[in-house]
Amino acid sequence: MGLFERYLTLWVALAIAAGVALGTLQPGVVAEVARLEYAHVNLPVAFLIWLMIYPMMLKIEPRCIASVGRRPKGLLLTIVVNWLIKPFTMAALAVLFFRVVFASMVPADDAAHYIAGMILLGVAPCTAMVFVWSDLTKGDPAYTLVQVTVNDLILVFAFAPIAGLLLGVTDLFVPWDTLALTVAIFVVLPLAAGLITRRALHGGPGGATRVDALAARLKPFSILGLLLTVVLLFAFQADTLLQQPLRVVLIAVPLLIQSYGIFAISYLAAKLLKLEHRVAAPAAMIGTSNFFELAVAVAISLFGISSGAALATVVGVLIEVPVMLSLVKFANRTRHWFPPPPDAPASAKEALGSAS
Repeated sequence: MGLFERYLTLWVALAIAAGVALGTLQPGVVAEVARLEYAHVNLPVAFLIWLMIYPMMLKIEPRCIASVGRRPKGLLLTIVVNWLIKPFTMAALAVLFFRVVFASMVPADDAAHYIAGMILLGVAPCTAMVFVWSDLTKGDPAYTLVQVTVNDLILVFAFAPIAGLLLGVTDLFVPWDTLALTVAIFVVLPLAAGLITRRALHGGPGGATRVDALAARLKPFSILGLLLTVVLLFAFQADTLLQQPLRVVLIAVPLLIQSYGIFAISYLAAKLLKLEHRVAAPAAMIGTSNFFELAVAVAISLFGISSGAALATVVGVLIEVPVMLSLVKFANRTRHWFPPPPDAPASAKEALGSAS
């Protein structure tokens, strides 16, 4: 494990501090960078996330994608958690905290907006960053790709009806350009680039070694992309953090409970289903993290850029990386809870067996 990966939590903490400092000291520069967007997708952030994902796509072999159908339990787990559990637990937690627990601390109109923003986060499971979390837990890249792809297909049809039902909005506007652009940038393009690169390097003797060597050389750039993404996200929201710290904390409380709760449900179910860890960890990560570009875009279009709903989706963005890193650590420490993959060396299987 490299220096960056060993102390990743420390680097992320420093990146958060650097982002807040940058947003405070150079607000004009940050505003210019924030304006570089198309269809509510910030292009510099999109490039950095693409930089993170591309090395992971190099590991995907086309024949491994086809084999996912023979192991459907992880895929079914993802679908059930993302679409039959997560939206409704988020709505319930949002109402509980802002209609009951925090009712005396927040005006009713603001509370309604915060609830709406959290509902939008709950109906928008992750598309892009899950590849990063999967890689950090040594997840199966081909299986993760299929999980994300199926998730995106369901998202196209299920997002508007479920969000509309929970929000009580019958004419919910879905920014299809945002949805299409993010899927293209974060799934289709890096996958195509990875497959093309793999095919170019794989020919002749030593092809697999060349692919692995390239992925290893690009790994530091992937971690750098993650850190720079954190810097930008926190720089964009520095004013919010400094001007409304109490509101940010209040919104973060149910979001944190939701995140850890959904992970616990997914991870425990994966253990009961006896999934391999390389499938179980990404399956739990997909439901835990959020498709924040979509949630932010819908919140802005429905309620306005300065609304409480938009603020709630932004808080979701701010807590995501620290939360997911803590879950990555937990998942890596509990690898022995799960059966080894069939292709694992006998020594590894014995080690896991004795640990469990």
